[in-house]
Amino acid sequence: MKQKVVVGLSGGVDSSVAAFLLKEQGYEVIGVTMLLWSPEQEHAQAEPQSVVDARKVAEHLGIEYHVLDFKAQFKKEVVDYFTSEYLAGRTPNPCNVCNRRIKWEALLAWANEQGAEYIATGHYARIDQLENGRYAIRNSVTAQKDQTYALYNLTQEQLCKTLLPVGEFSKEEIRNIAKEQKLPVADKSDSQDICFIPDGDYGAFLEKEAGDRIPGEGNFVTTDGTVIGRHKGVTHYTIGQRKGLGIAMGHPVFVCEIRPETNEVVIGENEDIFSCKLVCRDVNYMGMEEGKEPSHCMAKVRYAHKGDMCHLEKTEDGRISVCFEKPVRAITPGQAVVFYDGEYVLGGGIII
Repeated sequence: MKQKVVVGLSGGVDSSVAAFLLKEQGYEVIGVTMLLWSPEQEHAQAEPQSVVDARKVAEHLGIEYHVLDFKAQFKKEVVDYFTSEYLAGRTPNPCNVCNRRIKWEALLAWANEQGAEYIATGHYARIDQLENGRYAIRNSVTAQKDQTYALYNLTQEQLCKTLLPVGEFSKEEIRNIAKEQKLPVADKSDSQDICFIPDGDYGAFLEKEAGDRIPGEGNFVTTDGTVIGRHKGVTHYTIGQRKGLGIAMGHPVFVCEIRPETNEVVIGENEDIFSCKLVCRDVNYMGMEEGKEPSHCMAKVRYAHKGDMCHLEKTEDGRISVCFEKPVRAITPGQAVVFYDGEYVLGGGIII
């Protein structure tokens, strides 16, 4: 009897090829598109393009297909979190939350109801079981599309029931497979932006979602407290930002701190946005076991960060203190710090 796997079909190339590969490997494949909240879809009557494309792929592959409405969960778990973090002066990564709470937690619950053994996605990553018995996300074969940073928060239960077939291929190879199999989405471009803010204008989105809670204009100040201008509102800025500040200092300056309690944005020099230390909360233990944290590893502080070597120390309140061997640029509260041992994700947490 074939093992059953539920594949999250986003309507894109990667997830579509993932479904094809799993069918080729002998699984009974069920395609699912998760309807997620966005301002455009809140009152829309027509099906979103993602559903139209995913249904075409499912028909082409001859697999069962379902559309599941996760809009309410997504709004609560992801969008409301995103908004509250920005209001608190932090810069969240909503994809990390969505992956754990929606794309895995909610999808896995539905898959269990269908009697499926696994779920699968089109992420560029791999999963291995380590010598210590724990499951860990592993880098994909192509560094260009590696998505391990966004998956650091998955649990052991989620990992042992997940298949990531795309992680064994490069993006070019996945495109070629899609064309060879004449998948309807073979030439579809990749999505880049946060799905519920397709135009990338976070400030405008937050004004619409939480305008009555946003404090509005405030002071730009230097690190010594000198007022040097007015800002549009703390939700428009992030650590390390240089462009769009609207203040003339005669040389490049950067956002080095956001103070929502006083509605101030602190402006400094390039050297002011480098730091050797951070503390993270809500630690998810993946390849490493709690109480057996390595003293020395590599860490990334953002998706595009190539990583730097650091020393870890667990604090009494369950957080982890991280000390980098050299200064790191723009360590940003609200973003994730993810720990690696070679190709494997050890775990990670939210920078405070």
